[in-house]
Amino acid sequence: MASGIFAILDDIAALMDDVATMSKVAAKKTAGILGDDLAVNAEKASGFVSSREIPVLWAITKGSLLNKLIILPIAFLLSAFLPIAITIILLLGGCYLGFEGAEKIFHYFVPHHGDSKKEELKQVETKEEILALEKERVKSAILTDFILSVEIVIITLGTVVGEPILEQIIVVSIIAILATIGVYGIVALIVRMDEAGYALIESSDKESGLKFNLGKFLVAALPKVIEGLTFIGTIALMLVSGGIFVHNIEFIHHLIPEAIPSIIAEFVVGLIFGFACLLIVKLFMRIKQSFSK
Repeated sequence: MASGIFAILDDIAALMDDVATMSKVAAKKTAGILGDDLAVNAEKASGFVSSREIPVLWAITKGSLLNKLIILPIAFLLSAFLPIAITIILLLGGCYLGFEGAEKIFHYFVPHHGDSKKEELKQVETKEEILALEKERVKSAILTDFILSVEIVIITLGTVVGEPILEQIIVVSIIAILATIGVYGIVALIVRMDEAGYALIESSDKESGLKFNLGKFLVAALPKVIEGLTFIGTIALMLVSGGIFVHNIEFIHHLIPEAIPSIIAEFVVGLIFGFACLLIVKLFMRIKQSFSK
């Protein structure tokens, strides 16, 4: 009886050791996209009224966790019985991410009233309008998170392919949970930088002290950080989009000369597909408007 218990404990220890090893490998392979995920979602979560930042982030985080609960079982089933569906889903997600990035670039060079977050906030006045705007942005953030989550889950699955199903489930689930907690935890710290700065300023005894200067730095740095993350988020969208096409379509992969660095190739491919999708959407909207008149 005792030897049987020890044998079970030994099997559990061996399983946990294998899981830990594979989780480290998966974390390394998904580190790049986790960085992209952080940049994209930090840009998506910024620009809200200070008192609404944490509630909005919590809403996005819950949506992200729900995304993982939806994606994980479907990914396991499709990977086992219909692997081609995984590739199709990834390519559709790549089109959406490329479109979002291209739209941001287009609006930067061809500004439109109401495109920016500041313009949107100026146009809302009542509490109902503000909540409606928040709801719209949360939906957009959760949709983008869904696509990035699919990419994270698929890459992680690739590192444990061929392993027993229990180990696959544990490893992929660990990475999915860590991705959500890590990304949105860091995003929460970033968007609350100014509040921390004001707290340091108020608690400082003199205006030339370390706490006071650190507080001023945090308050002044937040807009620059958000602006930088907006830029990084746009680049990240293109890189993730391009990476999806380069790694899943052999024709594109072989078309790129080996001398070109992969990061440049993926960015260019993301730009091409992104602006192609943007053009298609704009043509569709014009045709739709012409029929509605």
